[in-house]
Amino acid sequence: MTREAPATLIALVTEAPLDAAAIEAVVASRADGAVVTFRGVVRDHDHGQAVTGLDYLAHPDAEAFLRASCERITAETGLRVAAAHRIGPLAIGDLALVAAVAAPHRAAAFAAIELLVDDIKRTVPIWKRQHVAGGTTEWVGL
Repeated sequence: MTREAPATLIALVTEAPLDAAAIEAVVASRADGAVVTFRGVVRDHDHGQAVTGLDYLAHPDAEAFLRASCERITAETGLRVAAAHRIGPLAIGDLALVAAVAAPHRAAAFAAIELLVDDIKRTVPIWKRQHVAGGTTEWVGL
């Protein structure tokens, strides 16, 4: 079976809730035996403190940076990748980041998703402000 040409199909920064199934669907093809998805979920704690919610703020060009990250990983791996990052206020349990990779075999898909998520965290200008118990906030990763 012939594999479709790799393509970055989604690189989205949005205030809308993320749909992981939709992101997975655009990377998968009939030639792929593995679709690996990373879902970054807002948790209720960080470094021993209770977290009540998050705000994500993005540089105006964050989506272009996200696309560039997806394109780098596609060029490096030859695989189909997609990612979406949410901005604005998020509650505990909300999806903050969804990244997906499709590959003929699982090892390549797992390796590529790790590369993609690490690259996004390193290069995409999106900042996180945590709301912690007691009503204070703190910026994370600045």
